[in-house]
Amino acid sequence: MEKSCFIDVENSINSGQVFLWKKNKENWYGIDGQDVLKVSKSGRIKSYNNTKTDFFRKRDDIDRIIKSISKDSTTRKAVKRYLGLRIIEQDPFQCLISFIVSSNSNIQKIKNSLENISRKFGNRVEFENKEFFLFPKPERLAKAAISEIKSCGVGYRAKFIKDAASTVMLKKIDLENLKKSNYQDVKREICQISGIGNKVADCVMLFSLDKLESFPLDRWMIRILERYYSGRFELETKTVTEKQYEVLHEKIVKHFGPYAGYAQQFLFKMERENYQKKWL
Repeated sequence: MEKSCFIDVENSINSGQVFLWKKNKENWYGIDGQDVLKVSKSGRIKSYNNTKTDFFRKRDDIDRIIKSISKDSTTRKAVKRYLGLRIIEQDPFQCLISFIVSSNSNIQKIKNSLENISRKFGNRVEFENKEFFLFPKPERLAKAAISEIKSCGVGYRAKFIKDAASTVMLKKIDLENLKKSNYQDVKREICQISGIGNKVADCVMLFSLDKLESFPLDRWMIRILERYYSGRFELETKTVTEKQYEVLHEKIVKHFGPYAGYAQQFLFKMERENYQKKWL
């Protein structure tokens, strides 16, 4: 099978990009904003709303991307091991809230918190004789009391979730429109939302706003840079300051090119699997 047509559904869903997904026999079911998606083993998608979606970004020239990011032995190894791994294109508002929730947390806890949020504030639907709760609309979360949001297990992030929902509801930020702007402008806009720093912004941009040069730097990625790229990407301090993050990102994009986000995803997947970390 040609590289360009193969999508590894299992590894793509289990790579820290999405959280509201469950496997049922051979199929995966997940919430994507105001829709429910069913994904078969082969990558065929059926939607509750009967909408067409490019969830696995089939439009990307994956052969060209792989060639572009395979700049060193570490990335080549990760790509070879997880061929078929794709960047997922998800609902921007759900993605925004998901990665606010993800700060200083682990995948199981993020998943539980987001399930609580959907169950408490989202609309209930039935799809293929199964019950699902759609992701809440911005106005529903914007009007919720902080204590209500907190009861979903999100702790101090409750205020940030409410603020982000209000920002979107009041159209102070137009997530769909940001897809047309460049990386720097989008990052500036998103980082104006309280509680959002460089890493969360890069996740939202990579997984929902079409910015494939985004390279989220969390503790896993810092560990990877220190282990495999110590001579190339020097880290001056234990914690990455805002300025250092910018400098590092520039160096990373210079090395991996305009699809650096794909390199990040392959490396992140490989390192977490090396440590046998849990997914969904």
